[in-house]
Amino acid sequence: MSRSNVLTKLLIAAWVLTAPLQLAWAQSGPPTADEARRFIAEAQAELLDLAVEAERSAWVSATYITDDTEILAAAAYERFLSATVRYATASTRFDALELSDDLKRKLHLLKLSISLPAPSDPKKSSELTRIVSRMEGMYGKGKWVRKGADGAEETLTLGDMSRIMANSRDEKELRDIWVGWRAISPPMRDDYMRYVELANEGARGLGFKDCGSMWRSKYDMPPDDFAAEVDRLWEQVKPLYLSLHAYVRQRLRATYGDVVPADGPIPAHLLGNMWAQEWGNIYPLVAPAEDDSGIDLTARLLENDVDEIEMVRYGERFFTSLGFEPLPESFWERSMFIKPRDRDVVCHASAWDVDQIDDLRIKMCIEINAEDFETIHHELGHNFYQRAYNEQPYLYLGSANDGFHEAIGDAIALSVTPSYLQQVGLIDAEPDPSKDIGLLLQQAMNKIAFLPFGLLIDQWRWKLFSGEFSPEEANASWWALRLKYQGIAPPVSRTEADFDPGAKYHIPSNVPYTRYFLARILQFQFHRSLCEIAGGDAPLHRRSIYGSKEAGARLQEMLAMGMSRPWPDALEALTGQREMDATAIIDYFAPLKEWLDAQNAGHPVGW
Repeated sequence: MSRSNVLTKLLIAAWVLTAPLQLAWAQSGPPTADEARRFIAEAQAELLDLAVEAERSAWVSATYITDDTEILAAAAYERFLSATVRYATASTRFDALELSDDLKRKLHLLKLSISLPAPSDPKKSSELTRIVSRMEGMYGKGKWVRKGADGAEETLTLGDMSRIMANSRDEKELRDIWVGWRAISPPMRDDYMRYVELANEGARGLGFKDCGSMWRSKYDMPPDDFAAEVDRLWEQVKPLYLSLHAYVRQRLRATYGDVVPADGPIPAHLLGNMWAQEWGNIYPLVAPAEDDSGIDLTARLLENDVDEIEMVRYGERFFTSLGFEPLPESFWERSMFIKPRDRDVVCHASAWDVDQIDDLRIKMCIEINAEDFETIHHELGHNFYQRAYNEQPYLYLGSANDGFHEAIGDAIALSVTPSYLQQVGLIDAEPDPSKDIGLLLQQAMNKIAFLPFGLLIDQWRWKLFSGEFSPEEANASWWALRLKYQGIAPPVSRTEADFDPGAKYHIPSNVPYTRYFLARILQFQFHRSLCEIAGGDAPLHRRSIYGSKEAGARLQEMLAMGMSRPWPDALEALTGQREMDATAIIDYFAPLKEWLDAQNAGHPVGW
């Protein structure tokens, strides 16, 4: 679930790092284990109360957008984040103690609940607040003014430019849009390098080597080992990505000619997305000759007079078929399913657990179509995960690592297959397997194309935080990684006068990104294991766990653990494996890989 301006609110609260602590657990003299226990008890009680207050305020702000509700939500969130920062900083008092594994884990998670550590010096903390707020403001206000052939000027927002990137096939227009958006970020460059210095100082104050090391410490292994783990996962899926890249390159070359090299990187402006992170928007340019999936789910939903509530009921019945309890009545009373006519709301789909117990909700402006049908199944995956771990202590309320939550929702969505749609009466018969290549290619254009991008965003930041990349070569190092992992290149020459990383929201806004890479890996690993438990002999991309109580029981076992155990324990509970494993992606897309390789015969692969 996303929150608007969360980073800004966090930074506003950062100055509290130096506020005097007057807490019930504090005592003079050396710290003791008993003091640490009382500290954690107090922290969990206060933070839970503040978190629920912040959730209620955020819900009202998202579903009744006014200046007043935004101010009230910001104030509630600031109180929560201020307390989090205070407790996280104070927890360093107990670093040298011999404590139980449970207590050590809670103290560790408390520290890691801060994604942006501020220096203890109030002046520097205030400076960091101003810097990140300023960068986020630069991004949020970013626009580009283009001149038409008649000299008339047109001001374009990022949304406007993204729509053009998705739909235009005019190479010059795409190049101009690509360059135009990146004019917003050079003014961020000096601020960003100072932000790196201050965030590193804050991380060292909490006992970490640098801010990147602190981010990687969230994964129940030494930070450098986690970096190696991410590279290992990438090597497992790289052959599939290379095949997809080569096929897309030759199809784009057929459209754009020599603008696209036969054996080099793909120009970044031709992939249908401002950051070339997902390629689904150019699917019509690469679709197989006979592109007919045999399923028009949107038409069937409309023919059957399925309304917004019934769409959600389908999703609920998926989970009850696995043995989960139905959603509480309050879910149906308090969720937002339809865009109200009388007020502004945030329509972006999200799943909520307002009281951290059973006040589950989704917020969507549902439309009767296939995309929203799948999205509902995804969002309910979050809700059922939230309820499964609701008996855990406050610091364990969450997914085993930050990739698990998104992966669960996506894994459930992978079970929205033709066999499932037939079982619930939305289609009459499963289409012939000959129709599968188009469906798999559509999925790959987003899920597989995203993988190297999801990896390199944090690779760049980790290396900048550690000093492996110098500030003087920040832009060159960015494009070196994009070439290495994605095989893409800028459409025009770039220099250190540019700052292209800043043109991606998550970088100026300090949002860690590796979670999205992990979620893309884990969803297929979860899906394969759940399908094996459910049984069946269909290809993996055609299998659904709908109706399998055995799969549901194993899933519930993992979900209920929350963050109480290291993620390998949670992974093992479901899959029997203690390592993340991207071979499930290879299994899922095996028919597509064979087809891509046949299409690539006689064409270069790689760059």
